[in-house]
Amino acid sequence: MTVKEVVKGPIAQTFRLRTALLSKGRTHNVLAATDGDGHAMNIAIKCYSEGGENEFHTHTHEDHTFVVLQGRAIFHQPDLPDKEIGKNEGILIPGKAWYKFEAVPGEPLVLLRVGNARKKVGMTTGEHSEDSDRFGLDGQPLLGHSVKNKHVDGVPIPGAFFE
Repeated sequence: MTVKEVVKGPIAQTFRLRTALLSKGRTHNVLAATDGDGHAMNIAIKCYSEGGENEFHTHTHEDHTFVVLQGRAIFHQPDLPDKEIGKNEGILIPGKAWYKFEAVPGEPLVLLRVGNARKKVGMTTGEHSEDSDRFGLDGQPLLGHSVKNKHVDGVPIPGAFFE
């Protein structure tokens, strides 16, 4: 019996931390994702020319983390001091925690986002995962790409990339 015959199951995924830098708006691209029995993980790269996730929201069933790859971000939580983080710094957001964030003006903000919800590889800002469980303060679903969340489609700067 060969190793190939004995070891069957999921295969490893590789990905590259590369995204277009933006003159306007924001992007969210899922780079890798799993959809296991009772568990999941997704890895995304996000870019913001300005603004951020502008409305307080929570992910009821998803713990996730952001790591700043370029730029600076200010994270806000109700009744807590703001947290400004920069390159190679991160923040862990537990499921059910309320937050929003914004890019510090001056350069595009690039974030690595890792979460434990089911999402599809290649999923972009304009798509919605039924498993995202993202809600606003009014208790209603708050999609990241919605007008309600002040979404603006990303406009790439020609030839400019984070990598």
